[in-house]
Amino acid sequence: MNHRNVEVRPHLETVEAYQDPAAWERITEDKRDQLAETLAPLPTEYKEDESGQEAKRFDLLALRLQLGVLEPEPGFDKLRRQVQDIAEALLDPTTLNNPVVARQRELLADLTTDAWWQDVTLPMLEAMRRRVRGLVRLIPKARRGIVYSDFEDELGELTRTELNGLDVGGGWTRFEVKVRTYVRSHADDLSVQKLLRNRQLTSADIDHFSRLFLDSGFGTESDIERAEEQHGGLGLFLRSLTGLRQDAVTEAFDAFQAGRTFTSAQLRLLKLIIDYVAKNGFLDVGDLYEPPFTGVSPGGPESVFSGTEVDTIEEVLKGIKETAVPQERAAG
Repeated sequence: MNHRNVEVRPHLETVEAYQDPAAWERITEDKRDQLAETLAPLPTEYKEDESGQEAKRFDLLALRLQLGVLEPEPGFDKLRRQVQDIAEALLDPTTLNNPVVARQRELLADLTTDAWWQDVTLPMLEAMRRRVRGLVRLIPKARRGIVYSDFEDELGELTRTELNGLDVGGGWTRFEVKVRTYVRSHADDLSVQKLLRNRQLTSADIDHFSRLFLDSGFGTESDIERAEEQHGGLGLFLRSLTGLRQDAVTEAFDAFQAGRTFTSAQLRLLKLIIDYVAKNGFLDVGDLYEPPFTGVSPGGPESVFSGTEVDTIEEVLKGIKETAVPQERAAG
């Protein structure tokens, strides 16, 4: 609340009193009446788009967690999982492109871990509420399988419903988030550096990742097998989660660009390709005939580049993808 607001000023003493987190630790009947009759009608400076229904629902979820800290209850773990589901959904690569979400990436990654929740305190939960409430509305529509219900004044039990068969909070999603978080926070790991810098991975690198994920409890052997089957190998799975360093992708195209003068359309398409590979880790040439690339070259890459140039681009993209597959395994 703006203390200079003419409607707020007459109640400034009360407003300042409730800015102290300690004032919320024990809500008596008198306090409840004061909050409802005096503070609730006062104007705030929250932006409308950050205080919609999604934010208010998250406020309620955070409040229940805070109550659970004060008076432990069996439902606390369920509420914690709901917050972890929300954090995982916000860590979706498409959402992280939003700078508002990206600024909270470290907190969101921490929330998905069990360690953050050990001995969690009221100030920690309140800080989490303030930093995350405005982000919930940004969860991609394809990941909005987290549904809150029962918003009675009695604060009845919240339930979570999975929609359209989407996996928004299961073991597989949690495995992906933990793997992504590890890679981002261990840039000094030699295998991680090779993964992000488009250097050739070896079988030893893949075995290193497998052992690490199992020993750290990130997932099970079935999770790793699923990753290998769905992506054609653990290296490609990891690359799809982490992407590549922008400078590494640019370097891969250096030879293609050397000595050439490009048209504006060619430069736009080439930049789009490099940006896509940096974000997603690799790109199959067939995808160049689909959005978003057809937005620049509706007729496919041949409408912008010559056939020979398209062949060269295909070779570069093939080479980038192959660095995520150990040569000895590819040969086998």
